[in-house]
Amino acid sequence: MRIALITPAPAHSKAGNRATAARWSAIFRRLGHQVMMATHYQGQNADVMIALHAWRSADAVQQFTDKYPGRPLIVAITGTDAYQFIHSDPEITLRSIRLADHLVGLHDLINETLPDDQRHKMHVIYQSAEPIVKRNPYRRYFHVSVMGHLREEKDSMRPALAAQRLPEDSRIQVHHYGKAQTTKWSTMACAEMNRNPRYTWHGEVAHYRVREVYQRTNLLVLPSRMEGGANVISEAVVAGVPVIASDIAGSIGLLGTDYPGYYPVGDENALSQLLTRVESDPLFYQQLKQACLTRQSRFTSERETSAWDDFLNQL
Repeated sequence: MRIALITPAPAHSKAGNRATAARWSAIFRRLGHQVMMATHYQGQNADVMIALHAWRSADAVQQFTDKYPGRPLIVAITGTDAYQFIHSDPEITLRSIRLADHLVGLHDLINETLPDDQRHKMHVIYQSAEPIVKRNPYRRYFHVSVMGHLREEKDSMRPALAAQRLPEDSRIQVHHYGKAQTTKWSTMACAEMNRNPRYTWHGEVAHYRVREVYQRTNLLVLPSRMEGGANVISEAVVAGVPVIASDIAGSIGLLGTDYPGYYPVGDENALSQLLTRVESDPLFYQQLKQACLTRQSRFTSERETSAWDDFLNQL
């Protein structure tokens, strides 16, 4: 098939939507399909459109529907679609959802955000990650990694605030990797580094560097206020890195309700207490690690590829 794959994130962007689109494009090509990936639809003759983001790709969704009304249209529901734009701009967001023949979501609870009459369209396909060759976690201190751009939806400074509340004898160091969305965020991160010796912001880093971090880090923290199914969870779990996450639907929908590593979103005191427990209680750390290991099979490349192959064959 000829697939028009629309993502709002431009080429060379390290945004999650672009990484997802690039991985899907590679999967589709391995399955024998022709892929045209673009940020806007320009009338390409395609057998099917897959549009990442109901709100940001709304124009492309409408244009493809108008030009090829009988051809399959798939809309991937992102975190900001499900937890922001469906409330702040429902007319445009719901128009894309209703125009879609099928919807794709990245975690098990995504359907709860949709109107009842649209839920039957949903297909959940977990994002995959490649395994790390060898883990060699830090021993001289406890390395906590935060992966994600600095912005409001990510609640980016919460781990730094939690680190301020750690006991004096804690060996925890928080290392944040990601681009600041605005100068305000970079100013905040730099100011935090100046007053908080436990916090280091590394800025945007290449993906090979992220994989090197997964080889050494002791823990991943995902503090987000909203997620559509964060690939950093997939990456950490497949790498064998234990995860602490805010108790949002996007993380619970990946790790399950019985996962032991959640804290109330936006609560740095609770996060600080949980970090202290992870560092000081070897049994709890092993419980987190084992819980992640049992979930690795959800996020393999083979499973994601098979899910897409089955789905596309149904069209």
